[in-house]
Amino acid sequence: MAARLSLKQDYERLLEDYDTWLFDCDGVLWQGSTLIDGVKEVLDFLRSKGKAVLFVTNNATKSRKSYKTKFDDLGIKADVDEVFGSAFASAVYISSVLKLPKDKKVYVIGMSGMEEELRDEGISFIGGTSPEDNTLEPFSLANWTPDPNVGAVLCGLDTSINYTKLSKAFAYLRRDPSVAFLVSNEDSTYPTADGLLPGAGSVSAPLRYALGKDPVAIGKPNSTMLTCIKAKHDFDPKRTIMVGDRLNTDILFGQSGGLSTLLVFTGITQETEITGPNASPIVPTYVTSSLGDLRVLITPQP
Repeated sequence: MAARLSLKQDYERLLEDYDTWLFDCDGVLWQGSTLIDGVKEVLDFLRSKGKAVLFVTNNATKSRKSYKTKFDDLGIKADVDEVFGSAFASAVYISSVLKLPKDKKVYVIGMSGMEEELRDEGISFIGGTSPEDNTLEPFSLANWTPDPNVGAVLCGLDTSINYTKLSKAFAYLRRDPSVAFLVSNEDSTYPTADGLLPGAGSVSAPLRYALGKDPVAIGKPNSTMLTCIKAKHDFDPKRTIMVGDRLNTDILFGQSGGLSTLLVFTGITQETEITGPNASPIVPTYVTSSLGDLRVLITPQP
């Protein structure tokens, strides 16, 4: 059973036990473009105590540089090398693990953040935000010439998803079994300030159904993301905690990597999902209502 944090000494013990703090972003630090109450103060406090603060997000719509801008706009201190997104992890996977030859290209279902990370990693790509693929014109195989150099299809969250993109991705994967089928992450939903919307996993679902096969998933809870972090930051898993709002990504990711986990209820998972006879088998180490609850460590108590 998860330990429910409520007393000041509970949070003091947390501060004492963990040196490295990994944070999901959407639903933990902010909702859409609205900062969750108390987050800035808590992050500043952790840094003041010498804690390493890293940000780990499955959102592939933004590059690390774009996230840096968002952090700046919200008044949160963050360096680019402290941010790890599934778009970045996908680019690293393609270049370092898949070792896609330089003469090969990636067909992208995704947005500019994913394209930016691929570009920075020296990976050629087509699709994505290109005007020819962002059209509502009917798609026909008869009027399309496939690029023979496509060696992988990478699918992330794409708010301009259409039949043309799905058809081209499907055709590349169906015509040549050697073309890698990759997804940045498998989040079924995406939290916004105004409520939930379909996530990257929902965008890739038509391809999975049409092809009858599952892709290689790169973001949380898969180990690829943690491998990217370890390559840049040295940390002791036993003194590291993952803070997230989703059981089957954030919390499972932490558990799989041997980390402690803290679940907050400001995003996807609700408290009813971890209690009662139908509770999830994924059990966080700790739970608290909001990251802002840690302000009890800062504010003098009466």
